[in-house]
Amino acid sequence: MYVSFKFVKTVAWICIQATVLLWTTFAHAIDIMDSKLKVHGFLTQGVVITSDNNFLGQSNKQASADFREIGVNASLRPTSDVQLSAGILSHKAGETDNGNLRLDYGLIDWTLSTSEQSRTGLRLGRVKINFGLYNKTRDVAFTRPSILLPQSIYFERTRNPTVAADGAELYFDHYGEVGSLFMTLGLGRPQIESEASKIALVGLIPNGRFESTLMPMFQTIYELDGGKYRFGFTALQLDTGYNPGARDVLGPGRLKFTPKIFSAQYNAEYWSITSEFALRPASNSGFGPNAPDATIHGQSYYIQGSYRLAPKWEALLRYDVAYTDSKDRDGKAFAAATRQPSFTRFSKDWTAGVRFDVTPAFMLRAEYHRVDGTAYLPVQDNPNTSSLVRRWNMFMLLASFRF
Repeated sequence: MYVSFKFVKTVAWICIQATVLLWTTFAHAIDIMDSKLKVHGFLTQGVVITSDNNFLGQSNKQASADFREIGVNASLRPTSDVQLSAGILSHKAGETDNGNLRLDYGLIDWTLSTSEQSRTGLRLGRVKINFGLYNKTRDVAFTRPSILLPQSIYFERTRNPTVAADGAELYFDHYGEVGSLFMTLGLGRPQIESEASKIALVGLIPNGRFESTLMPMFQTIYELDGGKYRFGFTALQLDTGYNPGARDVLGPGRLKFTPKIFSAQYNAEYWSITSEFALRPASNSGFGPNAPDATIHGQSYYIQGSYRLAPKWEALLRYDVAYTDSKDRDGKAFAAATRQPSFTRFSKDWTAGVRFDVTPAFMLRAEYHRVDGTAYLPVQDNPNTSSLVRRWNMFMLLASFRF
């Protein structure tokens, strides 16, 4: 096991970028101190080492530094009822994301009505998708419960289609004596144009183009006792058609994906327990022999507990399970039909981690994973399924700075 020159070079580059970000931040703070413009940002670098297989880069028996997140967010409130917000993001994640700058979100948030007990508003533009408890802020390491979000719900390999959509979102917040209710109803076009998104949808790189209909999105969160108890439900429907390119391996098919997520969380003074359960029905038709017609009912869940050991220290333990097809949990029917390994159809991940807040703006994390199955591994990092190993270990380190 070794740390390559590429890793050393990456760390040096990150340090330079952090210096530039800090200098820019302080310079801008002077200009905007008396204005209504707010600027925030973050810089995160992770390192991944696996005993077998690859995740977030070439991590098999070596350190991979191909996990990096850099973001700058700005918001401006020209009036009390209108807020303009935008975020630029660079997300590097092995072969699934190359780290190019992109508009993460950019929207107008218009408060339609407000009172002491409620608020109703409309967001227009590129909006972040409410998907479970963590998706909306998943790229900000300080808001995640761990280095790696539970992959049974928040797959890295299918990240792009579920991060943001171009459209509108209507929201309603109500604060009452018996609890608080937060509801959002959205309609937008998901980001499915990238190569990573195409692979996430059909498992290979096609020459054509996916064209999605407007995707309905719904979420409701109910909180009791000031957030001590939280319950949520999320649903969305991705319906996309495919236009083949020249000499394409796929026909003019159609794909539908309709996940539903049930969430629950309990927060005490020093510890929290969180669990989410997802039903993930998906169907595809018309793509031809390289992607035969099929309907599968994916199922996944996790349960995690975190404990605040001291003001700056936090520990985490989680069990995370995903089945590609709940009717073929062990993958044996899939293996008999395709001659592919059965363990590529499930993953069972035990995770233990620790967080140390060096300062309010600088955080360090370490995490260990013991995994049975390879369902959540990206095909881009593991193109040869015959070389996959069923039971494997993963060690992760992460440093994150925010301003």
